[in-house]
Amino acid sequence: MTEPVHYQQIGRIAVLRMNQPPINALGHAMRTALQAAYQRAISDDAVAAIVLLSDIGIFCGGADIGEFGTEAVRQPPSLPELCSTLDQSPKPIVAALHGTALGGGLEIALGCDYRIATPQTRLGLPEVNIGLVPGAGGTQRLPRLVGVPAALEMITSGQPIPAAKAHEIGLLDRLVEGDLLTAAVHFAEELISTSAPLRSCTTLSVDTRTLSPSHFDDFRASIARKTRGFVAPERCIQAVEAACRLPLAEGLKKEHDLFLECMATPQARAQQHLFFSERKATKVPNVSPQATARRIERVAIIGAGTMGGGIAMNFANAGIPVKLLELKQEALDKGLAAIRNNYLISAKKGRMTEAQVEQRMALLEGTLHYNDLADADLVIEAAFESMDIKRTIFTKLDEVCKPGAILASNTSTLDLNEIASATRRPQDVIGLHFFSPANVMRLLEIIRGSATSDEAIVTALKMAKIIRKVPVVVGVCFGFVGNRMLEPYGREAHRLLLEGATPAQIDRALTRFGMAMGPCSMFDLAGNDVGYLVRESRRGDIAHDPSYNLIGDRLYALGRYGQKSGRGFYRYENREQLEDPDVIELAETIAKELGIERRAIEDEEIVERCIFSLINEGAAILDEGIAYRSSDCDLVWVNGYGFPVWRGGPMHYADEIGLDTVLAGIERYRSRLGTHGETWFTPSPLLERLVAEGRRFGDALTQVAANTR
Repeated sequence: MTEPVHYQQIGRIAVLRMNQPPINALGHAMRTALQAAYQRAISDDAVAAIVLLSDIGIFCGGADIGEFGTEAVRQPPSLPELCSTLDQSPKPIVAALHGTALGGGLEIALGCDYRIATPQTRLGLPEVNIGLVPGAGGTQRLPRLVGVPAALEMITSGQPIPAAKAHEIGLLDRLVEGDLLTAAVHFAEELISTSAPLRSCTTLSVDTRTLSPSHFDDFRASIARKTRGFVAPERCIQAVEAACRLPLAEGLKKEHDLFLECMATPQARAQQHLFFSERKATKVPNVSPQATARRIERVAIIGAGTMGGGIAMNFANAGIPVKLLELKQEALDKGLAAIRNNYLISAKKGRMTEAQVEQRMALLEGTLHYNDLADADLVIEAAFESMDIKRTIFTKLDEVCKPGAILASNTSTLDLNEIASATRRPQDVIGLHFFSPANVMRLLEIIRGSATSDEAIVTALKMAKIIRKVPVVVGVCFGFVGNRMLEPYGREAHRLLLEGATPAQIDRALTRFGMAMGPCSMFDLAGNDVGYLVRESRRGDIAHDPSYNLIGDRLYALGRYGQKSGRGFYRYENREQLEDPDVIELAETIAKELGIERRAIEDEEIVERCIFSLINEGAAILDEGIAYRSSDCDLVWVNGYGFPVWRGGPMHYADEIGLDTVLAGIERYRSRLGTHGETWFTPSPLLERLVAEGRRFGDALTQVAANTR
């Protein structure tokens, strides 16, 4: 096994080269090796300075998160101890950075006297994204070096900054071109020859002279909305406050206490669960390890509407040429104009230059002819959600597309196997369900049909990474994972309106729970006409319940489609959402027609009925093998439907509160809600089994769906 750290001496400079792919994780072996190499350099009188750098593609990706919760994380030298050792070095240490220096990797660099980097380097403290405070001195050393405003922004956002910005704020001493090792050794020699001072953070204090007395409270207020529900951001602020008033040793103790406090929270467990879930999701059962991804160099998209245009932007952003097909020139022109407008809005906000806008638009080409798609490696159909339309499109694609091209449908509910049957190459047909707005939302549901090849799956996963999506592979059923779980969630919201709740109350209860948007607001945003047409496609499955989403059907009949028509569950005036007594009156009328008794409903009931219903549906999905892991359901709902990150997704949330609690709630509403309860609140067999066995969703390995092999 390769040694984690290579020791080399160049003249008077000891060079410590980390070499533990893929990210130089600072696990116990790496920490021990760094400590030993450092001690060797300190003990050698022929060494006057030390350079720390990496032999792999990045400097260091941070702590070994796999050690969290184990004895290994505390075995000496711990990461905080190692950083403090470097900070107190009697010889100058230069950290030479390239690629990325994140988390513990940046904290190691903060413990050095000087830092240089290549211009392409990115530096950050992302611990807040897994529910933690930086725990190896980052909250204490960073503000001493760059000041409070820059430190607060970096630590509470978790976003890495480019090297140029790091140099501007004083985090880097020099940007270097060319060979990094050569530059680092020359810099170290320069320090020696000029008798440059040691720069230990133990001798520095935070400059607070320009801070207003309300600076920290003002900062809290500025991030309050986007950090609602999270614990770590506030603890990060408290740690930086401690750096302003305490000597380094005491500040480090405070940071450690805050780190341990965060580590014990459900929010940290939730965020770390999602972190690991993203990595698990790319490991798909029954895919041959020999399967290789096909090259995707040219993409075509059928439909230049809101969804098709958003999908196209993903590929243009990644530098991949895209052809957009529409049947009419007017629709094509409108779609391309909408894409340009979206880019121009980003340019006005400073997120890209006008030159970048033109570069991306140059990658987009419109066409009215299917024959122009003959050279596409991947074709994504983003047409109207109609089986007849989609089968017609795929029949045509089968005729014009080259052998080996992957044919994908953006269907959100329809049977992919039926779509694939319209071709002579079902092995090349796959579902790629983007979420609106497609250029923003991170989720990509990859639907695996009964004939979809392993190569198509592997290609889709690789492509998702290129366009920066979170991929989740799922099986074929109505609505797949996301929309199938949405169905009972929305059903209960509609029913609660008939029983006495208002749209505003339902939305308020669920946003207080943490949802990004309440269901009634979501229906209005998506379009009540869309929901109606989905229900029309499956009337046979819901005909036995005359109350099923009936208020949604009535709103559709009244032309109240939501935001697009100015009226839905709410009224909309100049983008302002207003409560509408007409909707309450409509709910009362329907309830009277159906003999539903209206009553006062507590917010707790609203949350339980909606959330427990979608959890129960998730359990059924797992039992059928439509999703491979409960964590896949969590990724879908966090990244596609606004389920709170700090709760970890619906299935993880169920594990946190106890599956027995969820089962008891479902059984309680089954008995309390009469016919509605008996119809819809039947516990999933998997949920019942896991409760009986004292197990969690996270413990359950589901069977692969029969329709995936």
